[in-house]
Amino acid sequence: MLDPRRLRTDLDAVKAGLARRGLDLSEIERAAALEAEERSLKATVEGLRAQVRNLSKEVGQARKAGDVATAEAKADESRRVGEDERKLDAEVARIGAELRDILLRTPNLPADDCPGGASEHDNVIVRVEDYDAGAYGDHQRVPHWEVGATLGILDLERGAKLSGSMFPVFRGQGATLGRALCQLALDRNADAYEEIRPPSLVRTDTMVSTGHLPKFADEGYHLERDDLWAIPTAEVPLTSLGRDEIIPEADLPMRLMAYTPCFRREAGAAGRDTRGLLRVHEFDKVEILSYATPDQAAEAHADILARAEGSLKALGLAYRVLDLCAGDLGASAARTFDLEVYAPGCDMWLEASSVSWFSDYQARRANIRYRPATGGGTNVVHTLNGSALAVPRVWAAVVETYRRPDGSVAVPEALWPYFRGARSISG
Repeated sequence: MLDPRRLRTDLDAVKAGLARRGLDLSEIERAAALEAEERSLKATVEGLRAQVRNLSKEVGQARKAGDVATAEAKADESRRVGEDERKLDAEVARIGAELRDILLRTPNLPADDCPGGASEHDNVIVRVEDYDAGAYGDHQRVPHWEVGATLGILDLERGAKLSGSMFPVFRGQGATLGRALCQLALDRNADAYEEIRPPSLVRTDTMVSTGHLPKFADEGYHLERDDLWAIPTAEVPLTSLGRDEIIPEADLPMRLMAYTPCFRREAGAAGRDTRGLLRVHEFDKVEILSYATPDQAAEAHADILARAEGSLKALGLAYRVLDLCAGDLGASAARTFDLEVYAPGCDMWLEASSVSWFSDYQARRANIRYRPATGGGTNVVHTLNGSALAVPRVWAAVVETYRRPDGSVAVPEALWPYFRGARSISG
C-alpha cells in the first residue's frame, strides 16, 4: 500500500508513477482529497474532545462551588459538543475506510529504473542463456503432453476426471521428477535461506498483506465456510510471517524459503495456452523471500535472481531474462525480472520465475517494521521474492529438452541424487 502521506507531500510523483502503468488518475486524486478531508476533520474532532474535557472540568468546579445552574448548563453544553464529536468521528471513520479501500486497490509505483512500456510486448530482454534454435533435434520438438502420455508420466485425462480441466496428475517417474525439482531448489538455497513449511490455507488479512486481495479475488480459491484462502504462492504466508512485528535491524536481511502447493483459478486463461502444463490450477513451487532494509534491497534482489537462474543453469535449460516494463508489472511490484525457460517441444518461452522487489508496499499493508541499529523510531521493511523453481513449466522444459531419439527422457545430472538411481525416464 502506498504511504498516504505521499498524497499530500509528493502527489505529483505518485501520479506520474501510476501514469507509467497506464492507469486512470481519478482514483488517486479522490484519495488525495479524502486524505486532506480526513486530516481536517481529525483536527476538528480533537478540538471538540478538548472542549468536552474543559467543559467537564468546569462542571466539576461549578458543582464544587455549589453553582447548580452553571453546572447543569455546562453539562448540557458538554453533551451537545460530545454528540457533535461523535458524529464527526463517525464521518472520519467512513472517510478513512474509503481512503483505505482506494489505497488497497492502488498498485505500487514502478521503480525509477523500471523500463517504460504499456504491455508485455514492451518488456526488455536483458540476456538469453544457452539457447541455440538450431541445436534441437526433431525428437526434442515433441510437446510434453505427448511425451508424458506416451511414457505414462502425465495423465491429464484422469486429472480432469478427478478435479476438472487444468488439474494434472503426475505418475511414476513424472511424479518423481516434480518432487526432485522441488528438492533441488530447496537444497541449492539452504545455505542462506531458512526453510519454512507454512499453512496452505490463510486468512483474508494474510492475502491482503501481499496485495492479492482485494484486487485478485476472482483468481483465488476461497473456502467461504472458514473464510480461508488457498495460497496462490508461498509468497503470501512468508510475507505475513512477520506481520505486525518489529524486527531488529541486526536480523536483516531475513531470508526465507518454502515449498508449497499453489492454487490459482487462472480465471482469465480460458482458451489461452491451456494445453498440457502451460496453465494449471494447482502446482508445486519453491519460493525464496527476503525482508530487507532499503539499503539492502538491491543486493537482495540480485541474490534472488541469481539463485533462480542458478537452478535453471544446473538443469542445463535454455532461458532468458526479461526486465518487465511499467505497464506489465504485477500490482504490488516496483521492479520485476522474469525468467522464461525455453521448451523446444512447444517452441515457446515459458515463464518459470518472477523475481520482484516490492519496496515498502507489502510491508506497509502487513505492518512489518524494523528498528534501526542506531535507535530511534521504526521504519517499514522492504520485501523481495522470487520462484526458486516452479514445477509445471520447468517439468515441461526438462521433458522436452532431454527427450532422446528412442522416446525416453534423460534425467539431468543435477537431479540424479533424487531419482533413486535412475538415469532415464522410460515409462
